[in-house]
Amino acid sequence: MSVKVEQLLSEQYGDERRSLIGDTAITPEPGTPPKGGTVYLAAADEEGNMVSFIQSNYMGFGSGIVVPGTGIALQNRGHDFSLDPEHENRLEPGKKTYHTIIPGFLTKDGKPVGPFGVMGGYMQPQGHVQVIMNTVDFHLNPQAALDSPRWQWMEGKTIEVERTLPAHIAEALARKGHDIRVANDSGSFGRGQIIWRNPETGVLTGGTESRTDGTIAAW
Repeated sequence: MSVKVEQLLSEQYGDERRSLIGDTAITPEPGTPPKGGTVYLAAADEEGNMVSFIQSNYMGFGSGIVVPGTGIALQNRGHDFSLDPEHENRLEPGKKTYHTIIPGFLTKDGKPVGPFGVMGGYMQPQGHVQVIMNTVDFHLNPQAALDSPRWQWMEGKTIEVERTLPAHIAEALARKGHDIRVANDSGSFGRGQIIWRNPETGVLTGGTESRTDGTIAAW
């Protein structure tokens, strides 16, 4: 991409984006920083090794090609490439296509806290933000951080929320000008897993998604 990660994470750009937050809803638009089908798995062991892993075939059955004798279907994430030579996501050698496969990993003071991930298409980055806010800002344990009601930006000022979101919050958002829509089910709000490691005791704590088939296994 043409924008550097350091620019997106800079205090200056953060201040610029933060200044747009007001009392009424605005249509979300990308900022301009200075120019210059899915499975998630979290694993950890007693030695401190940790893995954050997302696998997704994409578009239902991926490429439609199965490796003979294995049953493994190959993905087709290259579909998101553009053949337009002027496009930022143009097809080029040695380049990764844009996608939403985002295995997460949390650290504090340079030390690992643990792997986490919320899969679910374009809900992935939104789900990651909400799970980390629940953890860091609201001090919720892994299971509570996953179980908390979620929201997702759809387009324009339209925000979809789960039925479990407190009504007074949805009403307050609507008064600020957001188009709040209550979803009939929670299938589109992501599916996550978390493992956090206590830095003092080394004890591992896990949380699994209540919105789908997830589990915590220990041995």
